[in-house]
Amino acid sequence: MGWVESLQKAIDYMEDHLLDEITIEGIAKQANVSEFHFQRIFSVLTDITVGEYLRRRRLTLAAQELSTTESKIIDVALKYGYDTPESFAKAFRRQHGITPSQARNYTGKLISYNRLAIQVNLKGAEPMNYKIVEKESFKVVGVKREFSCENGENLAGIPKMWDDIHVDGTNDLLFELNNGQLKGVLGVCVDKRAPGSPLMDYWIGTDHKGETPGGLLELEIPASKWGVFEVHGAMPDAMQNTWKQIISEWFPSSHYQHAGTPDLEVYSNGNPSSSDYYSEIWIPLK
Repeated sequence: MGWVESLQKAIDYMEDHLLDEITIEGIAKQANVSEFHFQRIFSVLTDITVGEYLRRRRLTLAAQELSTTESKIIDVALKYGYDTPESFAKAFRRQHGITPSQARNYTGKLISYNRLAIQVNLKGAEPMNYKIVEKESFKVVGVKREFSCENGENLAGIPKMWDDIHVDGTNDLLFELNNGQLKGVLGVCVDKRAPGSPLMDYWIGTDHKGETPGGLLELEIPASKWGVFEVHGAMPDAMQNTWKQIISEWFPSSHYQHAGTPDLEVYSNGNPSSSDYYSEIWIPLK
């Protein structure tokens, strides 16, 4: 099964089980990837989390049912996963801007989030500069924090972590310790791999040869074949746009698959707000 087909299979599974209690583990199995990688791919492509997609779709269907049937509001609330009419009304109003009763009485506009269908561009309008390299295992030294991928916790927590290491001087220290092949400070996502676990470790570190300085941790990056993609432009938009291009264009049109080991984002020692700032994305391939 191809990459696009497996991702669409996972989305179809979500749609077929909108009224059930489904897990990230069960969804990711449909795409034959880990929970971590599925959530990351999904959020990169859609700019929302899996949980948010399910919530939006359920509330869309709930609104349609209220406006076209005589079903009681309490019954609709329970059907779409809400324990009380109050919690349902709160979520309903947050999405649609009106109450369930107003939807029943046709007063006010409804917001519809439609079923996703994956479409990829096999030929991108913008060229991608990349190379394939082989690299032996190496050591990253730095700091790490654990995040949950549920409800976008990692999406909010990781930028905060970067802010913290700039304030406390860790970023400058890592550039001073950088004496390996990869030049810069690295952002590394590590899948915890426990079945059903939404947890991940995020590292900010650098390629370092020698003893690990006190106060820092070390992470062994395994030997791999890497796809190294150039990123040009200000952060964070340039990095996010390149990730989208890799996932939606490059992977579907290449014969490579993700190897399942950590990705690397390599940030150079420049002004990340500059339009000519240079960084890289390193993806392990098989």
